Amino acid sequence: MDLATYVKLDKDTKNYFRIKVSPRQPKTEVFWIMDDWTIKIRLKAVPEKWKANQELVGFIAKELWVSKDSIEIISWAADSIKLLRISN
Repeated sequence: MDLATYVKLDKDTKNYFRIKVSPRQPKTEVFWIMDDWTIKIRLKAVPEKWKANQELVGFIAKELWVSKDSIEIISWAADSIKLLRISN
């Protein structure tokens, strides 16, 4: 599933996304878009020492063609459901 198909960034404002992650998976991929538009992502990384969050930011940056510096986890960084802000 290609994330850019479902997510369109507004260049004039900050973009917010709810992400639900599942760490320790066979590969990193977008798995599902839930009914409330939460994006479900499988991560290969383990949830230790911010490895899963770093992999999530790198994956989102690659999928949406933005820099890693433009992505910020603004809440629930230690939980499986996260709120991300992407500045363009």
